Amino acid sequence: MHVTNERGAHEPVLTDEVMVALSVAPGDTVVDATLGGAGHFKRLLAELGENGVIVGIDADGEAVERARDAYAEDRRPERPVAHLVNDNFRNLERILERLGVASVDAILFDLGWSGFQIASPRGFSFTNPEEPLLMTYGQGGETAADIINSATEDTLADILVRYGEERFARPIARAIVAARSEERILTVGQLNAAVLAGTPIWYQKRRLHPATKVFQAFRIAANDEMGALSEGLAAALTVLAPGGRLAVIAFHSVEDRVVKQALREAVAENRGTTLKKPVVPTRAETLRNRRARSAKLRVFTRAPRESAAPPFERVLPTLSYA
Repeated sequence: MHVTNERGAHEPVLTDEVMVALSVAPGDTVVDATLGGAGHFKRLLAELGENGVIVGIDADGEAVERARDAYAEDRRPERPVAHLVNDNFRNLERILERLGVASVDAILFDLGWSGFQIASPRGFSFTNPEEPLLMTYGQGGETAADIINSATEDTLADILVRYGEERFARPIARAIVAARSEERILTVGQLNAAVLAGTPIWYQKRRLHPATKVFQAFRIAANDEMGALSEGLAAALTVLAPGGRLAVIAFHSVEDRVVKQALREAVAENRGTTLKKPVVPTRAETLRNRRARSAKLRVFTRAPRESAAPPFERVLPTLSYA
């Protein structure tokens, strides 16, 4: 995730911790499955040499272009081969097969949405009332507005509970149905109005905007983020080389549960080891970047062919744990 600090700069979250966890060597094959603002991509690229390979993936074409620019700025004669792909990471195995990449030494999933996406006029944020309710990373496909204007009240409430953990899911869903019976809900402002109609005044006066979880839920639903995450993690665990490392940064409990369960199952199948607790940002980082506060980094290493992997606590002694 790229977060915007007070000076307006975009910074990737937990970058130093990711680099320690992945421990990239110059000749490694690395996958950045979520290019975003290309912040992590730049750091990974810098660790690789002429025998290395980096594969960057993002469903957002603009993110791929940012990574292309970053790669072009690397003037080293020994820079690695880079494959930058505009696709969903749920297709990771197919992407690597097409590229002729058999196994991978290090994989990163950064599940946050970038500051660039917040700034794009796609309705990701509740702050601009005139933006259309797209909430999609790529072009085409079902939008948030499509779901909001066609789903039943029961389905809307289920989306809000499952993907937003919204306590007022039912009254908000009821308010959405009532509002769309008068006029299709197509903009951020219209959805905000429905949320206000479906929540009590005290809920609206909290520090957290009352539409925060609603926008999260519809964004997840529009992009099938949990389905894509489950498929992407399964593919990553399959393509990891013996001793390979997988790092996943989650920003809310819905996605973190999916990550935790996938890694727990991999450990139960004796496929590798994971940290007992997720790594969290330092206090200095959370003060610098407010959105970093909810970040959790989970790390998995695939079992090597011979000797057992050392406990992660020996490998990552200086990191902060939840």
